[in-house]
Amino acid sequence: MQLETYISDLLYRYECVTIPEFGAFLTQRASATIDDATNTFYPPKKTVSFNEQIQKNDGLLAHYVADVEKIPFEVANEKIAKRVNTIKAFLTQGETVTFKNIGDIVFNAEGKIVFEPSYHLNYLTNSFGLSQFVSPAVSREVYKTDVEAIEKVIPLTITPEKRKARPYFKYAAVALIALTIGGLVSSKYYIDQIEQHNQIAQEKATQQLEAKIEQATFNLNPLPAITLNVVKQSGNYHVVAGAFRVEDNCAQIIEDLKTKGFNARSIGVNKYGLNEVVYGSYETAEEALVVLRDVRKNQNEDAWLLVKELDVVTE
Repeated sequence: MQLETYISDLLYRYECVTIPEFGAFLTQRASATIDDATNTFYPPKKTVSFNEQIQKNDGLLAHYVADVEKIPFEVANEKIAKRVNTIKAFLTQGETVTFKNIGDIVFNAEGKIVFEPSYHLNYLTNSFGLSQFVSPAVSREVYKTDVEAIEKVIPLTITPEKRKARPYFKYAAVALIALTIGGLVSSKYYIDQIEQHNQIAQEKATQQLEAKIEQATFNLNPLPAITLNVVKQSGNYHVVAGAFRVEDNCAQIIEDLKTKGFNARSIGVNKYGLNEVVYGSYETAEEALVVLRDVRKNQNEDAWLLVKELDVVTE
């Protein structure tokens, strides 16, 4: 039994998933962060932790296993207990138990559980599609520093008497200031030309990227379609096939999905201005997660679960 797969599915929806007689995985929302040292931006996410003090069986995991594997609730509990005994045996032998996409668990010298979370998946559904990125450091020229350096070079300590005795100092100072200002103006003009060129190149690259995004189509794996007897198109749990900037692309995707047996539809535009297409909408999280697992296995491994209350049901 792939216990970690079931736990991973539930972490998208719930903040606490308990493994009876072993412990509980907890999630907590974390805001977006910036690493000043590497100029890396990280999107909002759910951080995962483990608490071995929470061991009471709340039935959540067993109900989900029973629904997915189509087995009685009592049998699901027995399978979970058997898996827990195996995990404890491994830990007692000093081995590290890895829960895929969740983290690693090992016993420390005192016999206590130490959990090291994995960051391969972001369980915060609102951050779907957002990944970390590195922004180059912004460098700015400060002309005040240059001017202050120039002022230190100009011989301002010449007295009026020395000016009369040596008038060429005055002209030399004026010439020095004129040359310096001219150099600054020429330098600024050159820098402006470079910035203008960079801006044009950036705009061109952005246009090419947007054109590729506009022409992109959703790639469905040519695997055998599954048949789902889903008729009711209501509920707050949606299995999302993809999000598209061009609305015309949605019609083709919906048509392709319907030919494969899905009650596909568009649920409108999200806050990023993308049109969302779903395989279907469901009344309960358990029903939606069952469909999501089947879709990821047989159709599209990038499908995801959206929990959202729709104002108007869109077909």
